[in-house]
Amino acid sequence: MNENKYRDKSDEELILSIHDNEEKDAVDYIMNKYKHLVKKKAASMFILGADRDDLIQEGMIGLFKAIRDYDYGRDASFATFADLCISRQMYSAVKALARKKHTPLNSYISIYAKREGEDEGSDVALEDILESDSSLIPEQHIIDQENLNALEEAIERELSPMETQVLDLYITGMSIKQISAVLSRDEKSTDNAMQRVRNKLKKYLKNK
Repeated sequence: MNENKYRDKSDEELILSIHDNEEKDAVDYIMNKYKHLVKKKAASMFILGADRDDLIQEGMIGLFKAIRDYDYGRDASFATFADLCISRQMYSAVKALARKKHTPLNSYISIYAKREGEDEGSDVALEDILESDSSLIPEQHIIDQENLNALEEAIERELSPMETQVLDLYITGMSIKQISAVLSRDEKSTDNAMQRVRNKLKKYLKNK
């Protein structure tokens, strides 16, 4: 495959060519180009009992579906559409595994998952989810491994299924807009769910 001939074309132009059966090799080019995104998303999700390579495979399936289903006239940019398809495919895999093991979904998502765009050593702290709150002393902001099980139990106990889904996806680095698209809900109800999550977790931390 000669990648040089594709570099001057936009993703959207390449997708149109693929759909018109003019540039079938461009599929491999797009798959290679976006594989880094798949790997970043796989790294942000932690699934007990599943190999990271399985998540990457699911993400690549989502990417292939994005190439197949992208509608130039209807959808946003291909990059945005691909991001959404990859996230949906991975999240479906998480839900399927959770159902299989009869385990709450939040147990499979690392509370300390790295957010997209952050350095390798940067973790999601609960304070990032809760935002700054001067009423919480610094010690209450620190959720160490010893308290992780208690926090997961609190999440399972206090949050509704929708709130748990929103939190799970937020921790992977998705925006409210992206989460609403994945869950097929409007942005307002998704944002309201995230606000309820913040309030409930703040209350939990204050009463610990």
